[in-house]
Amino acid sequence: MVRRRWRDGVGVLAVVGPGGARVRVPLEVASSYRARTKGLLGRDSVDGAMLLTPASGVHTFRMRMAIDVAYLDRRLNVVAVRTMRPGRLGRPRLRARHVLEAESGAMGEWGVRVGARVEVVEGPAASAGESGRRG
Repeated sequence: MVRRRWRDGVGVLAVVGPGGARVRVPLEVASSYRARTKGLLGRDSVDGAMLLTPASGVHTFRMRMAIDVAYLDRRLNVVAVRTMRPGRLGRPRLRARHVLEAESGAMGEWGVRVGARVEVVEGPAASAGESGRRG
């Protein structure tokens, strides 16, 4: 298995749903220590999602909003999903290699749940073609 390393930047997150349908979401990738440390701190909202890699846990200290957190294994399968209010410390997940963060409620709309698979496509988020919200 080839180990994948992403660079800080933007891309598209594709959530693979039942029957192979995909929901595409703008994505920010935080792979450097500095970018992972900052994460979503200081923001009032986020358009799309942020991928922290490598990471196995997160906290919401000094955050202004509640977030959905999905823990991903090395094959980008979702192993756990939690909603965290500001000022919380999330438990690290042993199998997690990446963490996906989004505004509270967004992951449910996208179909991100335990057992789901996601794909990451690097490049401009404009190629997503849609805002990522269903409805």
